Amino acid sequence: MTETISKTRKIKDRILNLLMFLSAGLICGLLLGLIGYILYRGVPHISWLFVSTKPSLLRGTVGILPNILNTVYIIIITLVLVLPLGVGAAIYLNEYAKNKKVVRIIELATETLAGIPSIIYGLVGMLVFVQFFSLGTSLMAGSFTLVIMTLPTIIRTTQESLKTVPKSYREGALGLGAGKWYMIRTVVIPCVIDGIVTGCILSVGRVVGESAALLFTAGMANELLSVPDAVQAGNAGSTLTVALYMYAKERGQFEVAFAIAAILLALTFLINISAKTAAAKLKRKRG
Repeated sequence: MTETISKTRKIKDRILNLLMFLSAGLICGLLLGLIGYILYRGVPHISWLFVSTKPSLLRGTVGILPNILNTVYIIIITLVLVLPLGVGAAIYLNEYAKNKKVVRIIELATETLAGIPSIIYGLVGMLVFVQFFSLGTSLMAGSFTLVIMTLPTIIRTTQESLKTVPKSYREGALGLGAGKWYMIRTVVIPCVIDGIVTGCILSVGRVVGESAALLFTAGMANELLSVPDAVQAGNAGSTLTVALYMYAKERGQFEVAFAIAAILLALTFLINISAKTAAAKLKRKRG
């Protein structure tokens, strides 16, 4: 009887392992196939002229330099604003807040905000930042809208990372005479760098891939903007995703759309690698 049960369990384990490997292989295959197809369709249409000029109807050229710069501007502005807010809110909720009921309500609210469709954020951003605060259709209005969109992600990932830090670390630092903020800054935060970086990467992914909200707030202009112009109200600019939508849906230029998609993949990869490298160096420095 025992041998029969043992054989049955082994068969079930093998079947489950096989299904697990098949699922993992299917996911990896789909990912590689998607990336490979985008690169196959997009890379042949990428040139130096394509990435270093702006579009011109008179010359009949298609350039995406303004879209690349606008994407970088929005990423930087959004992260500069959302990281202190999100990490600070997570630290307060996990380390300072005493009323656990209120904390649970706030956690539920952040989870709900994270699931709201981006088109609704775009509508709210247009009504609040574009019209009420008179920022106009601009990169700043788009960045503020994306801050609200990505704030729940930063808060939740940082908060979950803070919960994994053992209480003994806090008690040991406090027992040695460290103040609470000094303990959080020197003991807790270095332990959750990976969680903060994960939230940062997820936020960047959402910022880079967002188009619906930016259509209402950042606009579709293709003018080259300097750094001072990018942070001024009324200066509109389309990002790479907005440009991809316009070329694919409105103009039917799928070669240009696939080229932009390939550049988006490369940009996301570089940002992720840079964030991981910076986190590793910071962790070694604090260690």
